[in-house]
Amino acid sequence: MNISRITLTVVGGIAALLVGLILALPGGSVQSAIPEAPAAVSPDVITSGFVTVSDGQFTLDGEPYRFVGVNFWQGMNLAVDDRKQLVKELDQLQALGITNLRVMASSEGPDTEPYRMTPALMIAPGEYNETVLDGLDYFMAQVGAHDMRAVMVLNNYWQWSGGMAQYVSWAEESAIPYPGDWGQFMSYSGRFYDCDACQTWYRDHIEMIINHTNPYTGLAYRDDPAVFSWELANEPRRYPQTWIDDTAATIKSLDPNHMVTTGSEGTPPGERISFEQTHAGPDIDYTTIHIWPQNWGWYDPKNANSYAHAETLARLYFQEHADIAAELNKPLVLEEFGLTRDWEPLHDTFDPESPVTTRDQFYAALFEEVLISMQTDGPAAGDNFWAWAGEARPGNGWVGDPPHETPGWYSVYDSDESTLAIITAHAQAITALQE
Repeated sequence: MNISRITLTVVGGIAALLVGLILALPGGSVQSAIPEAPAAVSPDVITSGFVTVSDGQFTLDGEPYRFVGVNFWQGMNLAVDDRKQLVKELDQLQALGITNLRVMASSEGPDTEPYRMTPALMIAPGEYNETVLDGLDYFMAQVGAHDMRAVMVLNNYWQWSGGMAQYVSWAEESAIPYPGDWGQFMSYSGRFYDCDACQTWYRDHIEMIINHTNPYTGLAYRDDPAVFSWELANEPRRYPQTWIDDTAATIKSLDPNHMVTTGSEGTPPGERISFEQTHAGPDIDYTTIHIWPQNWGWYDPKNANSYAHAETLARLYFQEHADIAAELNKPLVLEEFGLTRDWEPLHDTFDPESPVTTRDQFYAALFEEVLISMQTDGPAAGDNFWAWAGEARPGNGWVGDPPHETPGWYSVYDSDESTLAIITAHAQAITALQE
């Protein structure tokens, strides 16, 4: 749908015009100033080249491309609230060796609903909060200026960004059955796939974002190398295969420059999902998996003895999916994984002062699996831990845990020195592979 048909609702008035000009400084650091109107980023600070797939591997300008990444879903909203803080967080991630950010390029209102990242980007079908769209634009300009790339997530099976359930609610004028009962919620969210109006609004959003020109870079997103890929949704479940294939084909018809992927968890316990079929289509460029030992009932932080078996299961889950990705001859990205902080000695896994000994073991184990795959020409090509909080702490809206979860559950803070050291060492090991 042409951008002229999208209603941009001005929220925040004149404040939306007070935007930051991105300036590249000596030594590679980036700062923000406030001009009278958006100004284009100098081309020399925007990453050149698109990442593509060749013979089962990511490539950039003809060379193998691998990455260490993070989930930073809150990027566009942090750019609305505090641009100086956003730049500080990106500076720190860059210093750790992070080059890939998995971010929300969608969120659906109304802002009065619970468990939401607010304000929402889309406040009603086809109506957008201009301030939040400007936040996404500023954020993506900073991503390019930091020589990073972003996975742009276009929908969400879960409620914390509105997502599929909000589309259904709009179409049916019905109330979302928030969990509580996860089965009831998933059935409601799954009605999205058979809802003609929902699919129209979703495809219109995809077209708007892809064709939207970022005023800070002067580039439409379809032409911006800072976009790593388009992702159909965060953790879609209970979908017909035709939805995967048709949506991916639609995106490719609008944007032949960028890769497309699913956002799939793989085959989590209790779900009948064919990882192979999900990723086999010609317009799906690479495979994705998520690994959640506590959510899936493998690990109980109150029982330290449960960790060893949980790690074994996590490694097997990775290896089984890596074997399938290799058969498909497509790259594999471990794009979500995390573990809570230690139960002992504070008896509070959400307290930022609780130790991270077990989480560090888990990160090291999965980083090892990814690195071994890379070293042996396996399909693994990158990973994104969940999730970056940086300087934010519980009580701040933009910790790494989305608003339906207890703040601090899986957040990685700037003070978690041992975890940051493991991430940096992993990034250095991957860099060494590419030299």
